[in-house]
Amino acid sequence: MTLPVVWMPEAAADLKEARDWHDDIRAELGERFALAVEATVEAIRQNPLQFAAVYRNRRRAGVRRFPYGIFFEVQEHRILVIACFHGKRSPKRWLSR
Repeated sequence: MTLPVVWMPEAAADLKEARDWHDDIRAELGERFALAVEATVEAIRQNPLQFAAVYRNRRRAGVRRFPYGIFFEVQEHRILVIACFHGKRSPKRWLSR
């Protein structure tokens, strides 16, 4: 049984901001980014415990070919996505969520 993946509003805003940034560079880059994120979320959904815990019970899954991480928490009935962050950004922003 797989758990549903739920995005916090802040995480959804992170994702939209990153997609828009990639779209501004080149439309197909934004699409490739979105597909890479979808693949990462599917991997999280299938086996969330394969990803290392980075802070308490929060885990990070890297987005293939992009320097982004999906930060999430496995809860009893769902997987909660906390952030979609570029690797160079300060983790202080997502740690407080």
